[in-house]
Amino acid sequence: MGRKEDNIKKAKNLMNKLNNIRNIGIAAHIDHGKTTLSDNLLAGCGMMSEELAGKQLVLDYDEQEQARGITINTASASMVHTFEGEEYLINLLDTPGHVDFGGDVTRAMRAVDGCIVVVCAVEGTMPQTETVVRQALREKVKPVLFINKVDRLINELRVTPEEMQQRFIKIISKFNELLNKLAPEEFKNKWNVKVEDGSVAFGSAYYNWAVSVPYMKKTGLGFKEIYEYCNKNDQKTLAKKTPIHEVILDMVVDHLPSPKEAQKYRIRHIWRGDKESELGKSMIECREDGPLALMITKIIMDPHAGEVAVGRVYSGKIERGQEVYVVGMPNVNRVQQVNLMVGADRIPVDYVTAGNIVAATGIRDAIAGSTIADKPDIEPFERIVHISEPVVTVAVEAKNTKDLPKLIEVLRTISKADPSIHVEINQETGENLMSGMGELHLEITEYRIKNDYGIDIVCSEPIVVYRESVAKKSPHPFEGKSPNKHNRFYIEVEPLPENIVKAIYNNEIPQNVKKYKKEATKILQDLGMDKELAKGIFGIQGLNILTDVTKGIQHLFETRELIKEAFEEVMKSGPIANEPCQGILVKLVDAKLHEDAIHRGPAQVIPAVRNAIYGAITISDPILLEPIQKVFISTPQELMGDASRELNQRRAVVKDMKTEGDMVNIEAKAPVADMFGFASAIRSATGGRVLWNTENMGFEPVPKTLQNQVIRQIRERKGLKPEPYPPEYYMD
Repeated sequence: MGRKEDNIKKAKNLMNKLNNIRNIGIAAHIDHGKTTLSDNLLAGCGMMSEELAGKQLVLDYDEQEQARGITINTASASMVHTFEGEEYLINLLDTPGHVDFGGDVTRAMRAVDGCIVVVCAVEGTMPQTETVVRQALREKVKPVLFINKVDRLINELRVTPEEMQQRFIKIISKFNELLNKLAPEEFKNKWNVKVEDGSVAFGSAYYNWAVSVPYMKKTGLGFKEIYEYCNKNDQKTLAKKTPIHEVILDMVVDHLPSPKEAQKYRIRHIWRGDKESELGKSMIECREDGPLALMITKIIMDPHAGEVAVGRVYSGKIERGQEVYVVGMPNVNRVQQVNLMVGADRIPVDYVTAGNIVAATGIRDAIAGSTIADKPDIEPFERIVHISEPVVTVAVEAKNTKDLPKLIEVLRTISKADPSIHVEINQETGENLMSGMGELHLEITEYRIKNDYGIDIVCSEPIVVYRESVAKKSPHPFEGKSPNKHNRFYIEVEPLPENIVKAIYNNEIPQNVKKYKKEATKILQDLGMDKELAKGIFGIQGLNILTDVTKGIQHLFETRELIKEAFEEVMKSGPIANEPCQGILVKLVDAKLHEDAIHRGPAQVIPAVRNAIYGAITISDPILLEPIQKVFISTPQELMGDASRELNQRRAVVKDMKTEGDMVNIEAKAPVADMFGFASAIRSATGGRVLWNTENMGFEPVPKTLQNQVIRQIRERKGLKPEPYPPEYYMD
């Protein structure tokens, strides 16, 4: 195994040569061959045996992943590759393609500068491919293209060399079209991939070979020869003549940026702090002698070492024994171990420097998405914007009461390692709620609690998380009185325009409006908000805004924090069904306050404002929003009727239908509430001969005819009386 040790030594030596480092991800639609590709890259670099590559799946070291044949955890690995006589350190993060694990993909993209997008030659660009490309470009990650499963075109579909090239041209032009649509302005048309310059490669990850134009020139192998080798079923020789790891890693080194290059344009996008400060400059220049700034993208639970925080060092260096802060947490954390990752192995080193991926233990307060620094009060990295949010919830109970304390501990740990899982522990009712991206996401988390942590649990049927909103502006201000009747607040609410909701969701408006008041006001005005409204903004909670449009009211400034607290409370749990609110603009239009500070404390102000906001929502045509999924189905023509019938039973709306060969591709949207059990239903309806996947696409109003019935069900489930309170209830 000498080669592996040799590589580890080389990797340590290359860590400081910034121009010779590449941090990359592999992203693709589910089952297009990402993990097989990662394994072959590792094998080629001597990190695992070549016979097993593609069969062993080193990066899928979780037994659950091997059983299901899908990648759930994003694992990372470093390897050394020689290109044009120079050695390069390549840090690779493998990402899941299944939509329920989209959060993992987004977090991995934050840590890398380039990515290989894998597209299957047979299926072509799929909806999920578009999602991962969007995630990459949103984080300013530069993509290159690998067209996989070329052998299947030749051996199964029996296409001619001419048809094969036509297919490639179609995939490449569709990919470039995507890039031009989604790329950041400064890179439009510059990041397009081209066969001629080697930013596209073709091959078969399973059979371990690939080609690109530069490599063809090097070896003299052309498409014609490749076609013949596949036709003769001699892919072994092909793999010897043009090994996949050589071709792909050459492409990575040649076309993807080094940290030194990438941090110049990426830091501006992922960090809001002062670019001229010492830390700002150090990150943009990727200096190892600057202050420490590290972004955690993943927490791995290790039975022996505890929590391992994996992330990207953007500035400075992280050392064994160093004292660091998790920004936003009060305590100092002491780093116990610093490691480089190689497959499932962690290799201890003394320190890891800027521009590299690190796996560290001892940073107890870290969760995926935290910023680690050597000073407590630096500006953290931008929060990671997830393309979808948790919309399905189950109640989790321990079978044996004695396991309860352990279960609560495990639920907390799980939500640390996977921020796409939300855990709510209700001390009063003893109910533990776990929310995730979809049924599969929750099933797998449930499996982990049982198997990895050995706790026997019972989960309820899945329930959907709704949102509350308003359909129109309040007809008049609603008055909320404090319990002592000495303070009155007047509130109006109205729907927040769609483009502003989107901007908050995409993190374009700073969450901390107190600190970035000017910036927030300007962005809101640019989005078309009235100047007075935009200037009065003093709170954002979820996708809702609180603004103050009063004039010269005495003592109001002192109660602002309390008003904000009441607003946050209502936005987390609205008046119609105790569900979170979304897309509401709350305006404080007037207030009458008692002279004496003692009569306008928290116990007076909070209930008054809370009632005023609740009341204002109830008189503004309150509506319930439900989560909607896009559903993509690819079915043989003769089964189309069965597939459509399955959709029609689920309030689905078919958006598009395309026929390709003897397959029909259906694109529809359906409410998440009606999609439970869809997986097994469609399998049995079509004898398993249909490919399908879903993607969350936000919230839409529940149809008017169903709204009262749904509200009643939610309220009864929560133990509330079936009808929401009328406005009068909030008046006194």
